[in-house]
Amino acid sequence: MDLENQKRVKDFADNYGAENLVVIIGAAEGEAAGLAAETVTAGDPTFAGPLTGVQLGLKVYHVCEEEVKSEVNEELYEEQIGMMEMVLDIDDIAKEMKAMRDEFCKYL
Repeated sequence: MDLENQKRVKDFADNYGAENLVVIIGAAEGEAAGLAAETVTAGDPTFAGPLTGVQLGLKVYHVCEEEVKSEVNEELYEEQIGMMEMVLDIDDIAKEMKAMRDEFCKYL
């Protein structure tokens, strides 16, 4: 997650309360999704950004996880994300995201 997005997430958490946020990740592979999820839950593991040492514990999901998919208009989801689902390893992504939520999320 780039430094600008880390700052946005931190500002939203400060302004609205971490318990009121859900972060939706769209990374194309499990490792990248997991790194972004770790950043917004446990803090920036690269020690380079505004979330370094900041354990927000946010709720975090990948856009292709069933928890998100079931909340979005089916036609819109298919139009915007359906093609990507065919080339992504959804099981790997979901496994990585669940591991991050289970270990670091404070607000499930």
